[in-house]
Amino acid sequence: MKFVIQRVSRASVTVDGEVIGKIGKGFLILIGIGKNDTKKEADVLIRKMCGLRIFEDQNGKTNLSLHDVNGEVLLISQFTLLANCKKGNRPSFTDAKAPDEAKEIYEYIVSECQKLLPVVEKGSFGADMKVELLNDGPFTVILDTRDIMHA
Repeated sequence: MKFVIQRVSRASVTVDGEVIGKIGKGFLILIGIGKNDTKKEADVLIRKMCGLRIFEDQNGKTNLSLHDVNGEVLLISQFTLLANCKKGNRPSFTDAKAPDEAKEIYEYIVSECQKLLPVVEKGSFGADMKVELLNDGPFTVILDTRDIMHA
């Protein structure tokens, strides 16, 4: 499982011309769910994401977490994060979880984040979404369970 976390000043997601999710200061998180991923992997990345200290404190040091700054979260499912480009020029997505199973884990991630954070917005699973963001920094962190759980 992968979380691509972008620290943002604001972000939104639009489907069919309608804004369905919008946040201010916080994280835009693109979520890739692999075929072997379970709720266990989701729990590890949620815990790590909530604890990331990548907001600046009063001394300009990246020392504050999402909780410390009352940050908001926008969660977007993006199976293309599991693209395998080893052979040829057309990505393979065989490492991504089947859509029905991935949706269940994505919804689990949303519900767990809602228990931990005051503002959690989301995209529409499987929809053609337009995502806009103002990346703050820019600051982007990639969390991958292959790195975290097997370190």
